[in-house]
Amino acid sequence: MNVSFSVPPSCILYEYSSEEGHPSYPGGQWLPGALLNSAENCLSVNSKRSLGDVVVKWRDEGDDEVPVKNMTLKELREEVWLVAYALQTLGLNKGASIAIDMPMNVTAVIIYLAIVLAGYVVVSIADSFAPREISMRLRISNAKAIFTQDYILRGKKRLSLYSRVIDADPPLAIVVPTGSSGFSTKLRDCDISWPTFLERVKNCKSDCFAAVVQPVDEFTNILFSSGTTGEPKAIPWTHATPLKAAADAWCHMDVRKGDVVAWPTNLGWMMGPWLVYASLLNGASMALYNGSPLDSGFAKFVQDAKVTMLGVVPSIVRAWKSTNSTFGYNWSAIRCFGSTGEASNIDEYLWLMARAHYKPVIEYCGGTEIGGGFVSGSFLQAQLLSAFSTPAMGCNLFILGSDGNPLPQDTPGIGELALDPLMFGASNTLLNANHFDVYFKGMPTWKGKVLRRHGDEFERTSGGYYRAHGRADDTMNLGGIKVSSIEIERVCNGANDTILETAAIGVPPLEGGPEQLVIVVVLKDLNNLETNLDTLKASFNSRLQKKLNPLFKLDFDFDIGFKCCPHFFPPKNSVK
Repeated sequence: MNVSFSVPPSCILYEYSSEEGHPSYPGGQWLPGALLNSAENCLSVNSKRSLGDVVVKWRDEGDDEVPVKNMTLKELREEVWLVAYALQTLGLNKGASIAIDMPMNVTAVIIYLAIVLAGYVVVSIADSFAPREISMRLRISNAKAIFTQDYILRGKKRLSLYSRVIDADPPLAIVVPTGSSGFSTKLRDCDISWPTFLERVKNCKSDCFAAVVQPVDEFTNILFSSGTTGEPKAIPWTHATPLKAAADAWCHMDVRKGDVVAWPTNLGWMMGPWLVYASLLNGASMALYNGSPLDSGFAKFVQDAKVTMLGVVPSIVRAWKSTNSTFGYNWSAIRCFGSTGEASNIDEYLWLMARAHYKPVIEYCGGTEIGGGFVSGSFLQAQLLSAFSTPAMGCNLFILGSDGNPLPQDTPGIGELALDPLMFGASNTLLNANHFDVYFKGMPTWKGKVLRRHGDEFERTSGGYYRAHGRADDTMNLGGIKVSSIEIERVCNGANDTILETAAIGVPPLEGGPEQLVIVVVLKDLNNLETNLDTLKASFNSRLQKKLNPLFKLDFDFDIGFKCCPHFFPPKNSVK
């Protein structure tokens, strides 16, 4: 990938002996002594790219008949440098955390790279979060400022964003206007408009910004992954993590110079930063559609931008298939699809492949704490729909048996998944939890190394493929978003004063595919079942969407089939 170091590492991997050990690096330390800046590497000229190469392609929803907009490496560098200079006017200490809560558009990508280039730390917040969730992430990360947008346009809907952000009470917001007619909401006195922010350094437009070079283990990004305690785990990415993301794209999806990579996502989720590094470090262009990926406008953008690698979440594919929104568009430029976030459905993915003359789907599963994948598909192997063909490059997988120890490698089996601790780019600390306790405490050893906990239940088939069977803990996956049952139950328990408690369950469909949310309700008075269940369901959906995420909803209708008493049990095969 032509990664350049200001100071090269003393070695690639320093393995600790069992006697010396190291609590932060079980097994070993990668690239010790190296100094670099991962954003600088994204913007540098090398054998993979020149200043005139197009590195970003984008289109806004509603501009479907307008030519795709392009940005060259030269233009991207100048925009990033300008924002980096403007960041210095905020008077923040190097290493300070700065949040981004925006749609993943070209401005958000520029801001992201500028924060890392200038030696600060990005705090990733999804643009769908409610104020409470935003506030929690600002508090955990100790963010000193936040970049946000006035509002989000989705079709004819105007979705507030700045108003949600200020309800979370950040110390400072830099606000990007959505339209050309000014702001829809008056800014707080302490906040700064995007034009005013850039005006501070308007004379630095073409001045090269000297990247802040840092040790390889310095933080670049704080992302969040659902924990089982109700508070999300705050996972720092370092300067090594972008190299892991880009290496996965190079190895498993063959991303290379001249490719155009699209993956509908957001900087609040790991696939947002992954897309930035996977494309730029490999000499490819990233393709950004500022709008809903579910409608025909996105399908047309894939055609017009000549996307060669299209990443998806299974829920999106299901929507495309049900509405046939991709009909009539030419996706022949696609060389492969990538899929992550949820379990996929075989029939839906056969349909997806047919959109691009049956190009393969590279299934890809990993985690925010890994910065990429631990299991994947590969162009070098025959692919099986909705299955993984290989551990990701540099990873070893272990399936734990009923006794908690690894099953013999390369033999069929099903159980909780464990990982080799020597994974390049994987996390070695958490901001709000003990990293060793979360990932290593109580885990078995293999060849003298303690294995790393992951939490998914996995199967290795007799044919040598891998299939995911959901979480082994109290975390579920809804629409590609991991959330703990505790978070959902806390919201649902307050939906109605007749509720004693609730239990949230993620149920995979029989035919395969994304998990569906079911809520089990225990009423305070079991002899009074007059609660209007439709009203209760609507209340649950409303609270979940307002207090957690607007993408969450119940998938099944309620049904009360019997009254509970100490000696009555439902028939074994009934579902109520």
